[in-house]
Amino acid sequence: MRRFDLMHQINTRGTFMVSKHAIPHLAKAQNPHILMMSPPLEMAEKWFAPHTAYTMAKFGMSMVVLGLAGELRAQGIAVNALWPRTTHRDRGDQEPARRRGDNAPLAPTRDFGGGRVPHLGKPARSFSGQFLIDDTFLAAEWITDFEPYRVDPQEPLASDFFVPDHVKPPPGVVVSRRDER
Repeated sequence: MRRFDLMHQINTRGTFMVSKHAIPHLAKAQNPHILMMSPPLEMAEKWFAPHTAYTMAKFGMSMVVLGLAGELRAQGIAVNALWPRTTHRDRGDQEPARRRGDNAPLAPTRDFGGGRVPHLGKPARSFSGQFLIDDTFLAAEWITDFEPYRVDPQEPLASDFFVPDHVKPPPGVVVSRRDER
């Protein structure tokens, strides 16, 4: 229960608290955005069964996105979520992170063009409540070459948790599904 409580305190509660404390400052900005690293909400047993507590904590963040997007829309503050299609390297790690003993090849964390997150340039009043899959959004915006994100060009990228099957990768991106390995 300590791990469960910690996951929920950091993910769901922390996301809600930090966002609430940021709102007065964001309300003064020209084009204010809150961006959360949380998955699209797809209520399916396949996400909950292998790791119920983790899924609940991450989906809790996504519910904060939906709630705050609606709550802050009239103030012109955008609230969106971004989620990686493929497993990734944690910032600062020299070796790819391995989640839950998975040995699949991983993609490094996307740097969004040297630290620029393109969604932050979109008008906050009209771009809110979105659940973005990183490569799909980036391909639609301006990044179409994903080869630099591959750890091992000989191996297919491994799909991350929580990416709905109906959200297909952009042209040229081939991802193996976790359950096919």
